[in-house]
Amino acid sequence: MPAALATPAERIVAFRAPPPRVRHAHVIKDDAEAIAVARRLADRIAETAIERDRERRLPFEELDWLSDAGLLAITVPKAYGGAEVSSGTLAEVIAILSEADGSIGQIPQNHFFILHALRLEGSEEQRRFFYGRILSGERIGNALSEIGTKTAQDHNTRLTKDGPVLRLNGRKFYCTGALFAHWVAVVANDDEGRSTISFVPRETPGLTVIDDWSGFGQRVTASGTTTLDNVEVHPFAVISLRAVFDRPTSMGPVAQIMHAAVEAGIARAALKETVHYVRNHARPWKDSGLDHGYEDPYTIAQIGEVKIRVSASDALLERAGRIADIAVADPTIETVAAASIAVAEAKVASTEASLHAGSKLIELAGSRATQAQYGLDRFWRNARTHTVHDPVRWKYRAIGDYWLNGINPPRHGAI
Repeated sequence: MPAALATPAERIVAFRAPPPRVRHAHVIKDDAEAIAVARRLADRIAETAIERDRERRLPFEELDWLSDAGLLAITVPKAYGGAEVSSGTLAEVIAILSEADGSIGQIPQNHFFILHALRLEGSEEQRRFFYGRILSGERIGNALSEIGTKTAQDHNTRLTKDGPVLRLNGRKFYCTGALFAHWVAVVANDDEGRSTISFVPRETPGLTVIDDWSGFGQRVTASGTTTLDNVEVHPFAVISLRAVFDRPTSMGPVAQIMHAAVEAGIARAALKETVHYVRNHARPWKDSGLDHGYEDPYTIAQIGEVKIRVSASDALLERAGRIADIAVADPTIETVAAASIAVAEAKVASTEASLHAGSKLIELAGSRATQAQYGLDRFWRNARTHTVHDPVRWKYRAIGDYWLNGINPPRHGAI
């Protein structure tokens, strides 16, 4: 990328970063602690999940919980003071949070996506600066996708040179987490048409985050609009996005395993609620001659089926994490392809498990489960909203082509 000044040290000095976050953040040391912290926070998050969804109460406080506990810094490499957790642990943390609240589980996904891009393409100076900010509890929101382009991967937003600085102009949507962020990661094409990521402080003049997300599910992700009007960007705050897909890297598998984890967590939650409501509220059908709904053999069999689907989803997610870590450690054409396929298999399973579990919850729990006071429709709504992120029908094709014809999947982060 273009540089305004000659040396890395001079570039850092010239980079006008905002003051660091004042609140102290705990630093998680390893995978086991990351899982334990996620479970502890998930218990708190779940307590108000129904009200948050019903009232569309945005989770500013809950995101601070995640920051303060150090959970948003768990992928920072050990060399920079972080835990550098495995892909499987990252996925499990996302799943645990998503089981408590699907929206809150989704919000950190792009934060971790950008951190992985920084790991792959950032300079030593960039890594030290931004990893330090993340360890202090700062958050990254995204301004990646746009509405109105030919595909979701095309971008009209431009990053153009203006003397010693760069300028961003464009309009983004699906900006999950930007409203809660300290930094907004903006994807734009530069003067040579290369895809880039710019780290823009949330309060930069010309950057406006609009709370206009109206999805019927994942209601409190605040995945609305971000506008960029001649936003100043220093070259120090820019990395290449194109480069992480031009060569074999773990970018795609790591990005997608988190999406699979969101749905796996929603599926777990829906199954748990189904068991609870059938045990406590479901009535037997009059022709059964039974005293309790939970004695119905047809209900028992269907809950068994849902449990198998959820368990299969969890098993494929765990397997995908192990295979993704091979690609992280040794990124080759073969290891990255294998990881992408393993993650795609997990994503297919979690998609189907979450939709099925969310629907069966309402069916098996009975008419009472449709009452708004229980908020049980949120699991299906959240799953249906999130599962359209990357079409499963194309994952089926990629998986089949890989196993039948030996054809590797494309490297673009959405398989």
